[in-house]
Amino acid sequence: MKYKLPGIILFSVIQFSMAQTNPDLLEKAKRIHEKVITIDTHNDINVENFTEDKNYTMDLDTQVNLPKMIAGGMDVTWLIVYTGQGPLTEEGYKAAYENAISKFKAIHRLTEEIAPEKIGLATTSDEVRKLVAEGKKVAMIGVENGYPIGEDLSRVQEFYDMGARYMSLAHNGHSQLADSNTGEADGVWLHNGLSEMGKKVIKEMNRCGMMIDISHPSKEAIKQMFELSKAPLIASHSSARALCNHSRNVDDETLELFKKHGGVVQTVAFSSYLNTAKHNAFKAATDSVYNAKAKEMDFQIKPWDSIKTMSQADRSNYYTEYGKVKAASAPDIEKLKKEVPPVNVSDFVDHIDYLVSKIGIDHVGISSDFDGGGGIEGWNDASESLNVTVELVKRGYTEEDIAKLWGGNLLRVLDEVQAVAEKIQEEENY
Repeated sequence: MKYKLPGIILFSVIQFSMAQTNPDLLEKAKRIHEKVITIDTHNDINVENFTEDKNYTMDLDTQVNLPKMIAGGMDVTWLIVYTGQGPLTEEGYKAAYENAISKFKAIHRLTEEIAPEKIGLATTSDEVRKLVAEGKKVAMIGVENGYPIGEDLSRVQEFYDMGARYMSLAHNGHSQLADSNTGEADGVWLHNGLSEMGKKVIKEMNRCGMMIDISHPSKEAIKQMFELSKAPLIASHSSARALCNHSRNVDDETLELFKKHGGVVQTVAFSSYLNTAKHNAFKAATDSVYNAKAKEMDFQIKPWDSIKTMSQADRSNYYTEYGKVKAASAPDIEKLKKEVPPVNVSDFVDHIDYLVSKIGIDHVGISSDFDGGGGIEGWNDASESLNVTVELVKRGYTEEDIAKLWGGNLLRVLDEVQAVAEKIQEEENY
């Protein structure tokens, strides 16, 4: 059982759940949520939020930070070393590596310098349980896109030594290691799955004890990963393609591989991956509201192609001003929801239901992709995490089931991956 410091659990159960939940069910959900270890396997970060003056001890306008984790009873956040895909050149690899290292250092700064008494870095399931028992929050590290590896295989061990316990081999765009799911859009592939370097990285990840994440690579690359890996795989933030036909989701054929080889699919609360039509309808309606409000406030909303070319400072200023537009629009957006419903926690748990029915309760987990585009009505930041448990209880999931979904399955897979690594290392040293 988790140990909770008295008086710090301030569950945020918003109207979404209160309107549909009787008091007894709500109390049952709270008891379960307090007892189980809750793990969210994908939260993006901005290094600017890991400084002495601005950091996760404060209730920043991020979807994840310590106050929001405390309010929502969220125990473990996987903080992501994400690198966007760039050119496959020496200069590109150098910039990608520098970006990755800056994020590793930011996470270590939080857990070792800024707030070591409040949050610790875990690299094993035992460390997770120890930190939770001490009443601390837990950070773990995942690498999104193996691009920073460059052509240097030793960087897998380097990233492992810095705390990384899962890595995907691609993101949006083909890397030097693997094709991306984005190739489905134009049918153009670079490797027809994994590159030769990518195959070496899979073996090296097995040797180190790092979980292999299939959430962004192409289906062919994923199939090759299953063939090569001696350890179970994970999907750190993907949902069910049968319910939402998006290339980022996992189709039934791939789900069968998870069922056969083990591993876990961490269902993601990313609205366009849960119900694309519903997401698009709501986005179009909200964009109309934001554009009207921006005009009133003499602010110009820019397309992403323009935003991504800004300097980090200009981009930060842009989002600050855009945030003011969104805040001013909030009352109109709330009214809009009654006419054009957004993707919500019920839609999210529909995907959990489907995945459990296809591959079993032992192979499904939970993720948000907060601060990376994730967030849905009812679970739009870490403070609202109880709403997921409420919905699971409503649908008849037991405490044991919920403990598995909220983190037990993921920790079991981490144990299995690390056990495979120990065996490989023993054989090498024999």
